[in-house]
Amino acid sequence: MLGCLLLSLPLPLLAQSWKDLAQRPSTLNVEQGTISFQTPSFQVELVKASQTVAGLHPKSEPAFDYTPGDRLKVRGSNGMYHLGDLNLRIRQGQSGPWKSFSTASQRKPVQPLAAQGTILAAADLANTLPADLPLTIKRFWQVEQGQLVLRFELTNRTTTPVEIGALGIPMIFNNILEGKDLVKAHAQSVLYDPYIGQDAGYLQVTRLHGKDSSLLVLPYGNSPFEAYNPLNDDPTPRGIAFEGFHEWMVHSKAYAENEWQKAEPWNQPTSVTLKPGEAKSYGVRFVLGGTPQNLEKKLLQNNRPVAVGIPGYVLPQDVNGKLFINYKSKVRSIKTEPEGALVINAAPSTKSGWKAYAVKGQKWGRARVTIQYEDGLVQTVHYKMIKPEQETVSDFGNFLTTKQWFEKEGDRFGRSPSVISYDNEKKQQVLEDNRVWIAGLSDEAGAGSWLGAIMKQSVLPKKSEIDKLQRFVEETLWGRIQVAEGPNKFGVRKSLFYYAPDSLPAGTYTIPANLKVWSLWPKKEAYSLGRSYNYPHVAAAHWVLYRLARHHKGLVTSQSWNWYLSNAYETAMAMVRLAPHYAEFGQMEGTIFYMILKDLKAEGKSEMAGLLEAEMKKRAIHWASLPYPFGSEMPWDSTGQEEVYIWSLFFGYEEKADVTLNAILAYMPTVPHWAYNGNARRYWDFLYAGGLPRVERMIHHYGSGLNAIPVLTEYRRQPDNFYLLRVGYGGVLGTLSNITEEGFAPAAFHSYPASLHNDSYSGDYGPGFFGYAVNSATYLTQHPDFGWVTFGGNVSEKNKWVEVQPTTAGRSAAFIAPAGLLVSLQAGKMKKIAYHPASGQVKITLDAADTFTPTAFLTTEQPSQAKGGATYSLKTKATKQRGGYEVNLSNKETEVIIDRQKK
Repeated sequence: MLGCLLLSLPLPLLAQSWKDLAQRPSTLNVEQGTISFQTPSFQVELVKASQTVAGLHPKSEPAFDYTPGDRLKVRGSNGMYHLGDLNLRIRQGQSGPWKSFSTASQRKPVQPLAAQGTILAAADLANTLPADLPLTIKRFWQVEQGQLVLRFELTNRTTTPVEIGALGIPMIFNNILEGKDLVKAHAQSVLYDPYIGQDAGYLQVTRLHGKDSSLLVLPYGNSPFEAYNPLNDDPTPRGIAFEGFHEWMVHSKAYAENEWQKAEPWNQPTSVTLKPGEAKSYGVRFVLGGTPQNLEKKLLQNNRPVAVGIPGYVLPQDVNGKLFINYKSKVRSIKTEPEGALVINAAPSTKSGWKAYAVKGQKWGRARVTIQYEDGLVQTVHYKMIKPEQETVSDFGNFLTTKQWFEKEGDRFGRSPSVISYDNEKKQQVLEDNRVWIAGLSDEAGAGSWLGAIMKQSVLPKKSEIDKLQRFVEETLWGRIQVAEGPNKFGVRKSLFYYAPDSLPAGTYTIPANLKVWSLWPKKEAYSLGRSYNYPHVAAAHWVLYRLARHHKGLVTSQSWNWYLSNAYETAMAMVRLAPHYAEFGQMEGTIFYMILKDLKAEGKSEMAGLLEAEMKKRAIHWASLPYPFGSEMPWDSTGQEEVYIWSLFFGYEEKADVTLNAILAYMPTVPHWAYNGNARRYWDFLYAGGLPRVERMIHHYGSGLNAIPVLTEYRRQPDNFYLLRVGYGGVLGTLSNITEEGFAPAAFHSYPASLHNDSYSGDYGPGFFGYAVNSATYLTQHPDFGWVTFGGNVSEKNKWVEVQPTTAGRSAAFIAPAGLLVSLQAGKMKKIAYHPASGQVKITLDAADTFTPTAFLTTEQPSQAKGGATYSLKTKATKQRGGYEVNLSNKETEVIIDRQKK
């Protein structure tokens, strides 16, 4: 949500405004009318002159249009893509420069062809293409087996071979949110996500509300989904209200040799050569898919391969992964690239026929698994191997508290000591930036690094790092970022860094003194307390140190646990008092206020708890009055849902919690690709937090970790809903996927095929790690097809017990799905988890005591009832206090037994 209130940020990619767009001459010839026809699933309208789509409506909801048909008039000029267009790069012969052609560049009426049989409309596209194109291109709208098909037939009309080095089919759906409030957006707009999986690839187009009428775009004939290319030459204004359009690329060699030279593509780039007189067809088909959770079932019904990776496609090297594949044809071969990056071994197929494989990561980095089926179909599954979670998190903490540790006596902005933003390309700290908050230790891109460093301690505490962070909290956060005295006590400033070249000494800035940019806040603006989104970061810092001081001995020494908990509470209350405008929205990391409330109640601080709960309920009541209760300062957003869901559930507004969860599932898919699996949609924060500022789908921005909070919370309430576990855990491990081998964590990974690399700035990564920290747990479940599986551990069966070795960084939580039981540790580490299905007994083996952890502190919850309505209680000797159990540890492992009590 970084800096998003400042909507006037100039966008370098914004070629036109909507006002300018309306003044461009129309060449689509909409005034000549439309052609209408129906298929079993759709009502279709084509612009008569172009035979591109004017409207694509599900017959069950004819008022809804998947495409931006409501903007046909303003989007009618040259260069505007519509569904039905085609892009090409070709050359005659086998060498020489590529030449680009597009049906949208210089649009002219196409020549209609006779429509008969299964063909609903057809056209020769020569009129709308340059005369020197050596191909004849015909387009067909047809019905095959009841499904709508868009097909192109390309014929080499010359006596010379023609190489097609790029072929893209623009995917133009209505993801334009400009001018819409949340109600209109959820009624009229869609979001879409690619599975760039070759012949098995597809595009899923989902309604914003996450309910019925999702659309699947599938390959027709030999039209693999090889690459996903942004259509940046379309002048439709991109920005916070429009991500842009993309094209489904069947061939991409011409791009790989030019714009994409420095990138490692998702799939091997290809081309095809047409001999003189030779013809070839390409196309896609459109299938109604129901809700996002129903899409894989619909794929199977359409004879498409479905792959399910466990625990997903981000694979820590100490995890024994599994891959299950369901397809009608046998597997001929499996190849991994780079060679040796991971090992895949066949395992016995499941009873229902899923092909099973054991997957083990060997080398850090990206890997592509290519599956060749006997019927000729090729599927790619994309993995990212990372170090074991404990090593990854340890490296992250070390990088933050060494490379990003800023200590400079006399810093004019009072930022020392702190964990400050970092530029990994330049290998230096970011001490000034035109976006002042990045260097100012507040707002998401400024606070992100120190927030990540502090949240790391809640997962994997380290004394030397905690000592530095205590100094930061007492010397820099308290009294500088957070106001320590006066009527505005506990208010949080927007930034410590500000721009005042006229009042500060020469040499303070390298930024030119005459630069006039809105993002160069003066001191008054930087010191404003009115931005509510800054408060959760500070509350989280106090809360983590409270937990460490309360449950460990000697880790935190500067202040008492009570001081930190009180400060966390006061920060939450200051947010609604001093920043009421934006506090009416859900906050990223707003879950922290719920966690503070729980601890206040556990500590017996009834008055504080009552006041905090009352303030949070006022916000929840407001959300309950709204059709879509997760608005923000943006036209549409994907971060407020986290807190809205948590409080709606807590206060019993379950309908609103469901509305919020469905909206999350609409923009957070599960697909066999590490970059998109569990990736909560975000596309503008590179502008506000990145080293490469542009509008672009961000790969595992902080939304992945934060949106996993409601998804996994709901899974623990519905442990039979395996889909929720897959989506949520994809977000959890997605948060770790971009951390480098050295430990640097970027704002996000760039999805543009010319890039496909991490951003250079640390940016606003920290809120995502907050999501990892509070989500991190081992999940054990028994799937009806896949048997006993675990996310965050390695599972085995022994003497009628199911045993799990946890592999999460903290080894501090476990959810046993058949029991509906969540076991959490605020101190101590789980070495082994064992579950006896027949008796329901749970055994947790804890690590031996260490210097800072002489006792473990354990809590149990039952978010969902076990089968038969049984409850669970601790059998092991322990002291019950503060809503949990204190277990004495020894110099040996300690076993905690939790028994199922019969109803």
